[in-house]
Amino acid sequence: MSGRIVQVNVSPGGVPKLPVAQAHVGRLGLAGDAVNHPKIHGGPERAVCLFSAEVIGALRAEGHPITPGAVGENLTVAGLDWPALAVGTVLEIGEELRLQLSQRVEPCRTIAGAFADGQFKRIKPSRVPDETRWYARVLAEGTVRPGDPVRLAAGVDEGQPLADADRQRGG
Repeated sequence: MSGRIVQVNVSPGGVPKLPVAQAHVGRLGLAGDAVNHPKIHGGPERAVCLFSAEVIGALRAEGHPITPGAVGENLTVAGLDWPALAVGTVLEIGEELRLQLSQRVEPCRTIAGAFADGQFKRIKPSRVPDETRWYARVLAEGTVRPGDPVRLAAGVDEGQPLADADRQRGG
């Protein structure tokens, strides 16, 4: 299964995150990106947020005013079988970048503007696990650009286990 990066998004904090031509992805996330609440977002286990372009399209078809970057994702991705993703999945992006999915992202009131009637819980993992955003940790740093291929890696890096809290959540 393979896909591609549709949009790379950053902000000085908060949403929406806006598109950039490229960004270096380090252990703590994308260069030029920041979060407003570091106890909730960011850190090595939540360094990068990903969301599906297809899910965004489906939400728009339902009447939500969502656009890429509106719900705080750093990478908007097309072409992956989003429901098949799971905690521990390793994604290879472009030439160097490797990410490991660490947990599904709980939505908060901050993204309400991207949803009709402020219904931000529309993408809550416990309600719609196949239509939610993902956090990922960075296994190998690299630069990411729109159009970069996204591939599922053959295996999980066993030497870098997920944090206990992420395992307990079960994705």
